[in-house]
Amino acid sequence: MGIPNWFVVLALFVFGLVFGSFGNVVIWRLPRGESLSQPPSHCPTCGGRIPWYDNVPLVSWVALRGRCRGCGSRISPRYPLVELLGGVLWAAAGWQFGLTAQLPAAMIFYYLLLLLAFIDLDTRRLPNSLVGLLAACGLMGAVFSQVTGIASVPLASAGGGLLSQPLVSALVGAVASAGLALVIALVYQRMRKTEGFGMGDVKLLAAIGIFLGPFGLMVFFLGSAMGAIWGLVAARSTGRSIRAAFPFGPFLAIAAVLVTMGGPAVWAWYVTLVTGG
Repeated sequence: MGIPNWFVVLALFVFGLVFGSFGNVVIWRLPRGESLSQPPSHCPTCGGRIPWYDNVPLVSWVALRGRCRGCGSRISPRYPLVELLGGVLWAAAGWQFGLTAQLPAAMIFYYLLLLLAFIDLDTRRLPNSLVGLLAACGLMGAVFSQVTGIASVPLASAGGGLLSQPLVSALVGAVASAGLALVIALVYQRMRKTEGFGMGDVKLLAAIGIFLGPFGLMVFFLGSAMGAIWGLVAARSTGRSIRAAFPFGPFLAIAAVLVTMGGPAVWAWYVTLVTGG
């Protein structure tokens, strides 16, 4: 008897909460060049070590009412948010892919995107170490798929022909996504004499393209649209110029998750609409 899909989803949600908790450590320490293991979890205000029973994902924050047990200082609600997102993203991966070779690829993809999104929010930087790890995992998945014939990467099917070959799809996705973004960034910089978006975003799009093949282009356009809307809303609400810098990585991460979940279906609907087929 196979494992019920609801059990897989529930188990992944729980494990995602745990890894989301560790993700908070990575998000805080990696940009600062700190060790991810030492010192153990502690309150950033009083320095007191956090015992295991105060470090249970979601539950401890609620039980402590968002305060440190030792000094009473406020614990940001972003900590349980990252934990919750880790659980939701892994549960979504389980729901979509089930117990297939694509599941671990999707889990890695979603998890690293989550970390990169929040690091970019904090620092406006996308660490090369994490982006490189994302690209390397995607490439290993594509090689695995190419050699074994078992679907792992890409996570979004690009149709037949040469694009049915995982390594070809990964290469086309990386070059097309990053190449288009690079050209637009260079043209904007030349015309406006200021940076439109950074090279970190270009590298991230290349890594996303490896996982999603040509659908990486859809990620770029969707992320750009969301970023533009956010910029307009922020400009109207704050009175700042729409050219004010804001991190683009989170929009690419959100777009990548959405495209993974529904990109091929949206593209198929669009093709049917255009061709009348």
